[in-house]
Amino acid sequence: KGDRVVIYISMSIDGVAAMQACARIGATHSVVFGGFSAQSLRDRIEDTGAVAVITADNQVRGGKLLPLKSIVDEAINLGGCDAIKNVLVVKRSGADIAMTAGRDLWMADVADQQATTCEPEWVSAEHPLFLLYTSGSTGKPKGVQHSTGGYLLHAALTTKWTFDLKADDVFWCTADIGWVTGHTYITYGPLALGGTEIVFEGVPTYPDAGRFWKMIQDHKATIFYTAPTAIRSLIKAAEANDAVHPKSYDLSSLRLLGSVGEPINPAAWEWYYENVGGSRCPI
Repeated sequence: KGDRVVIYISMSIDGVAAMQACARIGATHSVVFGGFSAQSLRDRIEDTGAVAVITADNQVRGGKLLPLKSIVDEAINLGGCDAIKNVLVVKRSGADIAMTAGRDLWMADVADQQATTCEPEWVSAEHPLFLLYTSGSTGKPKGVQHSTGGYLLHAALTTKWTFDLKADDVFWCTADIGWVTGHTYITYGPLALGGTEIVFEGVPTYPDAGRFWKMIQDHKATIFYTAPTAIRSLIKAAEANDAVHPKSYDLSSLRLLGSVGEPINPAAWEWYYENVGGSRCPI
């Protein structure tokens, strides 16, 4: 309880489980976006005073294997990470990676030795749930701390009231758990309400720019939450190729759309409303 754990992992159920496992035992998690460098990771490990890192051998994005564990090794070797006792590694790709004896452990080996139940560590409403750092694009990254009670209440209520989440919905937020939107609308909000959701590891343009629309069609998503940057890039792709245009897919399951991350421009809003939401889904 009170220990800090850094999570540097692919966009996966393993990442969501790691965050919730920390919450369950009263440890404070700090998720570092899987695209960040060894230096950025080192800075966050040092600042949090983390005792453990949870990572994966690799992540898979756009058909490519991208390193995670080797970047953790590099970050720790940069120095200043002296509080680290363990590195837990999820086997995502199965590729060969270096493991440091006495420090690095395969997640599956550790999990197999645990009981199937874990009583929650009771904490006060003000107990730190997580630390999340600004990207550092405007100077030294600033750590933001969220408390357990207020944050969870806000996550649950905004999912319920803003997104109108119901028992039969399939909710898809395309954010990454490395950002606060992914914390609130992937890891905590929908699951606190017992919702069904999609967790997506990948990019919206692989294997082609129809990937989002195919996912909505195949999984009958009812609520879709994405960013204006993604919408704008998919507009260009759809204009160039009818096959990846939303109109080429059955998106009739959708009932509500969301936009997040930055202000949306009118042209992108109108295209999203008309072509993805069929001029019937509120945004």
